[in-house]
Amino acid sequence: MSLWEYANPKKFMQTAARVLPVVSLLAAICMVGGLVWGFFFTPDDYKQGATVKIIFLHVPAAMMAINVWGMMLVTSLVWIVRRHHVSALAARAAAPLGMTFTLIALVTGALWGQPMWGTWWEWDPRLTSFLILFLFYLGYVALWQAVENPDTAADLTSVLCIVGSVFAALSRYAVKFWNQGLHQDSTIMKVGEKDPLDPAYYWPLIICIAGFILTFVALVLLRTVTEIRARRLAVLTARERLA
Repeated sequence: MSLWEYANPKKFMQTAARVLPVVSLLAAICMVGGLVWGFFFTPDDYKQGATVKIIFLHVPAAMMAINVWGMMLVTSLVWIVRRHHVSALAARAAAPLGMTFTLIALVTGALWGQPMWGTWWEWDPRLTSFLILFLFYLGYVALWQAVENPDTAADLTSVLCIVGSVFAALSRYAVKFWNQGLHQDSTIMKVGEKDPLDPAYYWPLIICIAGFILTFVALVLLRTVTEIRARRLAVLTARERLA
């Protein structure tokens, strides 16, 4: 079976209909289970107190903010090279989700940073690149809405996605590029080192991350199917007007 089979809208919608119930159930179990475990059944940190529990929202949201843009980059490149409409619509469907994850990461980061750093915001390399990434998400969504021709919109947003990938990469590796800054390096794993997190936080965090990933998969499948149906409706409406 070739991966390109799913570029066929009918095949994609049939597959999504089969996968969605399972993914949605797993997402709900992981999300609820991870957050309840993390917020109600983990001890307070000896330095940060209960504030540390923001990690169960902040870290998964920040990871997804970057990885969703990576997914959009891949689907945008597929559109540019192969002109598969499903890939362009999948990128469009993913953008508001990625923007939401980025906003969650920025807000929870501010809530976590204020008691730890003594400020709600700092022009730290990672924080700044994350804010720029959010603006790119906003611009991407706005560009889709502003351009009437869907193929032209897909072309322009694909170029924007490629440019924005620079800031997605900076959001991930800014701490490694610049030594100065308040934001710490990877929370979960550092190369050549053991897990920096106590197991009391590590395992519920892993479950929360799985919940965020599965929630994104479920929502992007649902939104892509909706985009396909909207595209078909627009084509049928245009044909009726010409008839």
